[in-house]
Amino acid sequence: MIQRGMGHNTEGTRAPRPVPILLMVRELDIGGCENDLTKLAVGIDRTRFEPHVGCLFARGIRMPQLQSAKVPILELPVRGLLSPSWLVGGRMLRRYIRDHKIQLVHTFDAPMDLVAIPVAWAARVPVLVKSHLWYRGALPRREQLCLAATDHLVDAIVVNSRAVQRELVEHHRVSVDRTYLCYNGVDTGVFHPEGETDRPPNATLTIGTVCALRSEKRLDVLFRAFALARGAGLNARLVVVGSGPMAEPLEALRRQLGIEDSSELHATTSDVAHWMRKFDIFVLSSDTESFPNALLEAMACGCCVVASDVGGVPELVRTGENGLLFESGNADQLTHILTALAADTGRRRALGAEAARTARTEFSIERNVASIERTYDSLLSRDHA
Repeated sequence: MIQRGMGHNTEGTRAPRPVPILLMVRELDIGGCENDLTKLAVGIDRTRFEPHVGCLFARGIRMPQLQSAKVPILELPVRGLLSPSWLVGGRMLRRYIRDHKIQLVHTFDAPMDLVAIPVAWAARVPVLVKSHLWYRGALPRREQLCLAATDHLVDAIVVNSRAVQRELVEHHRVSVDRTYLCYNGVDTGVFHPEGETDRPPNATLTIGTVCALRSEKRLDVLFRAFALARGAGLNARLVVVGSGPMAEPLEALRRQLGIEDSSELHATTSDVAHWMRKFDIFVLSSDTESFPNALLEAMACGCCVVASDVGGVPELVRTGENGLLFESGNADQLTHILTALAADTGRRRALGAEAARTARTEFSIERNVASIERTYDSLLSRDHA
């Protein structure tokens, strides 16, 4: 890890040195927070900012992207807030901040809020930022209180939906002036529709999703809706791409519903776009979401998207215009939507085309990174003043 020095222009005067910033997340694997951090670290303007990444576990599908972009990665050996490892990791983090003259620390998930923010605050980092991309009310009371304490140590809280912003303001007494709304962005150079000539003729309709296999994703609702639609004569296959603690229960549910021959489960992969472009219909069946990256990526790939009406999802999906919404947990309603879309190729394609246009024009990664850069500029300028 080499510290950059001051540069010089052709006239021999000193050019401004890029501002060293440290972006922090628990691990570098699948997940929205990990995805958001990686896109920012790779895409941020290197003439203005020098990104570093800190984590507790330097492994996972995001590692190759960061390494390819030559982003320095700091792994902290913290394995518990009440263990000696926190003191060891804290000293290591403080030394890294000092050695690399870090001017801004930005944490992306709750573990790093608790591990890194107190250390960075004590080290007098000029600007502290944390992202809040989930609902705090779902956490145990003790964790809520700890996170509330870090609210007072940071200069800004970045949110990716108005739904999460409202929860912070209305239920956790965070001043709206300290929140910055920055919607997620998608790399449309990677996530884009395939050409019509690339699609195999008379292919079986494919319904799919990509997500971590966790209970809040409510894949049981999707499985039940698919089984009901199959029972009503739907000729389609279901493809789920992801890994997680619900893998075995979902396998058992597939057998119970009798959809083993018409459904597939595949492990997490870094080539998400490859799978998205195989789907005719993408379903997000979660019972809680802020602003899901997978849904945005599916839209960018031109999928006809169907999503549960939760959190910030309606800020992305305008039902009947660029996708369809259903009541969270309502398998019967989802069954009806899937059956209707299967019978109407024209509507599927129209919704998919508008979804791709929405992703491209309103939620590009360039817009997302520019929004974060403006936030950083504002906070750093305020600190300097």
